[in-house]
Amino acid sequence: MELEERVAELERRTAALERAGAAGSASPTVGEADFWALEGLKQQLAGAGADDGGVLFTGAVRLPTGERYEWQIGAGTEDLLEDDWSGAADTFAALGHPVRLRLLREIIGGRRTAAALSELEDLGTTGQIYHHLRQLTAAGWLHTTGRGRYEVPGIRVVPLLVVLTAARP
Repeated sequence: MELEERVAELERRTAALERAGAAGSASPTVGEADFWALEGLKQQLAGAGADDGGVLFTGAVRLPTGERYEWQIGAGTEDLLEDDWSGAADTFAALGHPVRLRLLREIIGGRRTAAALSELEDLGTTGQIYHHLRQLTAAGWLHTTGRGRYEVPGIRVVPLLVVLTAARP
């Protein structure tokens, strides 16, 4: 391993330990001190001749409702930098409201009907809640499974949690 790579890895590990210490945690959380996924990605990229690198997002989750989802996606840096990013604006915009994020959290937690959601405090009127649900549905973060019933599509569960993880301070 070259000196630059070793220093970069040490800096990543130090930053992870500092974050854990700042959060009041005595021990690192899953993945902070272990870069097995990163090392696997680097091997895959080297085998594919992707000198510019890439990103990988993956997860295996069990929701409070008992549903389980496993998901992984990777992309090369060149492809990402050449893409038209404007298509992602609506997807991100739908997440840009605290009520919408709360609705997603409640739906993932098992409150899946508009009636159950409207019983929650601080979400606004029924009309406002439906407006937010339509925004999330249009952006693909939700879909309807029946009259007034919503769920986060399985293919969006881990990406949603990835976006929330990336947004942490």
